[in-house]
Amino acid sequence: MVLQLAMELPFVSYAALFIVSFLIVRTVISIRNRSKLPPGPTALPVIGHLHLLSPFIHQTFQKLSSIHGALMYLRLESVECVVVSNPELAKELLKHHELTFSARKHTAAIDHLTYNSSFAFAPYGTYWKFIKKLSTFELLGNRTLGQFLPVRTKELHHFISFLLDKSKSSETVNLTEELLKLTNNVISQMMMSIRCSGTGDQADGVRTLVREVTEIFGEFNVSDIIWFFKNIDVQGFRKRVLDIHSRYDSLLEKIMRDREELRKNKKPNDEDVKDFLDMMLDVFEDEHSEIQLTRNHIKALILVRFFNSRYRHNNNSSRMGIELINNPETLRKTQQELDQVVGKSKLVQEFDTQRLPYLQAIIKESFRLHPPIPMISRKVVEDCKINGYTIPAQSLLFVNIWGIGRDPKVWEDPLKFQPERKEGLPWYFFSHAGTPRHFGSLDSML
Repeated sequence: MVLQLAMELPFVSYAALFIVSFLIVRTVISIRNRSKLPPGPTALPVIGHLHLLSPFIHQTFQKLSSIHGALMYLRLESVECVVVSNPELAKELLKHHELTFSARKHTAAIDHLTYNSSFAFAPYGTYWKFIKKLSTFELLGNRTLGQFLPVRTKELHHFISFLLDKSKSSETVNLTEELLKLTNNVISQMMMSIRCSGTGDQADGVRTLVREVTEIFGEFNVSDIIWFFKNIDVQGFRKRVLDIHSRYDSLLEKIMRDREELRKNKKPNDEDVKDFLDMMLDVFEDEHSEIQLTRNHIKALILVRFFNSRYRHNNNSSRMGIELINNPETLRKTQQELDQVVGKSKLVQEFDTQRLPYLQAIIKESFRLHPPIPMISRKVVEDCKINGYTIPAQSLLFVNIWGIGRDPKVWEDPLKFQPERKEGLPWYFFSHAGTPRHFGSLDSML
């Protein structure tokens, strides 16, 4: 027995030595990798930098970046993040390393409501490129946009008439709400030939669901950030997502069935303008299509396209209106340009914008101060080295557009609304912006 114990002691010693050596090597590697990360504030155990964040994440990131630099590392519990607050760095990452930062961070709400098949959150590949091409050349092509010009013109005239009537009766108007209705009506007719501000079950259902989806996409869900709560519905968030998904699925399925029935009864010589749903159904019914779409693909595409366009247009239009009201001299110059180019006896048309350089400058300046989304978010596909630092794979990249647009190192007197500036934000910010999110929550940025 003693002999056997003596023979086992060396084995135990070797095993202990191996474990200790492994832990030492692992610790050294971890410290070495940590030294390659961009600088950032001191993290707390477990929660990382969550305690530093306020409800307006883009503003917090701007303050932290002014201390720790334009390339900053943060850890939000188990999620590694890198924040960029410099236009040159943003161009380097989004333009020259585009494929490395082509993925998106999914949340529970996004995954479920988009049937795990959203184009906006899909990885760069065959499906993404096919839908991108279809959207660019079909839905947003010159031919389709031209066909829907009467729809946009009619809705605009309705909007102006409404404002004129309210003005004559000296009634107040919630301009943000009315701009939202205008945007919803145009988009819903281009998407599904349904007017959201109209009456009827379908219009009411679309209007209600779009509002609910907008809200839940912008809410903070603790289960998306803290792994311990991943399978625990502490906020009742999952229950709400399931309820919205069920109602949205039923509504879209009915709209699709009605459209398919209408298409079957359509005469061959009928030349109606095709909306986005018709285009998607054409691909769905084409057995030789490059990509075989499913019904869930179509539902997800409608949801994301509707949400994307609705939020982007409404946010910037209302902000631009506020800036013009707060800057009467700029408003006077705009009116003067409109009177000279268009005249006082007719309304501005879409083709007039090419002859209105000052109005275009106002739009660009509004984008600088009030971008459609405050930050671009991407998920890193593989390790990337920038300025001697390593951005680790699977981490999240945030490009703080809001912060760059108000950076005194980039802009002179950045908080002043001044359309006379020579340049607006570079094109790559908006060409890579992707799906916009609600402003004020952590979950919206992740």
